[in-house]
Amino acid sequence: MPAPSVHPLAPSELVVTAIPEDERLWVLQAPNVWFRPLMFNTLQGQWCNLLRVRRAGVLSRHRHPGPVHGYVIKGTWRYLEHDWLATAGSYVFEPPGETHTLTVDSDDEMITFFNVSGCMYYVDEEGRHTGFEDVFSKIDMCAVHYESVGLGADFVKQFIR
Repeated sequence: MPAPSVHPLAPSELVVTAIPEDERLWVLQAPNVWFRPLMFNTLQGQWCNLLRVRRAGVLSRHRHPGPVHGYVIKGTWRYLEHDWLATAGSYVFEPPGETHTLTVDSDDEMITFFNVSGCMYYVDEEGRHTGFEDVFSKIDMCAVHYESVGLGADFVKQFIR
């Protein structure tokens, strides 16, 4: 009999439909801004999600202590601090410590995959701390949301690794 392909202490693989048909899987983060959790890594403080925006506007000024990787699936967005435009098919790398302000200029739907290491550290125009999100606050947001839409607070547990 061949050896197992996965160590017995390793967490199970995770395969989900990234863009679901069930709107209840999208968690409201701010007006016209939702995220779809894909994976929460509580051991390394990392999460992967889709960010969806359906209205033009400035979303948040923030920085990260760790790297962030993004891949634009649909629509366009930019950072006020840079002169590039992220379009469908673009890969975006956010270096640790950089402050940026995510902005969507169009009412066309935008969906971007993000792999976040560490937290999102929200700041005002002077760089003063105004709030944060980390893997645990994201899990808590999901639990509250999934309970409120009838999926149950434990629904979020399937994404935790």
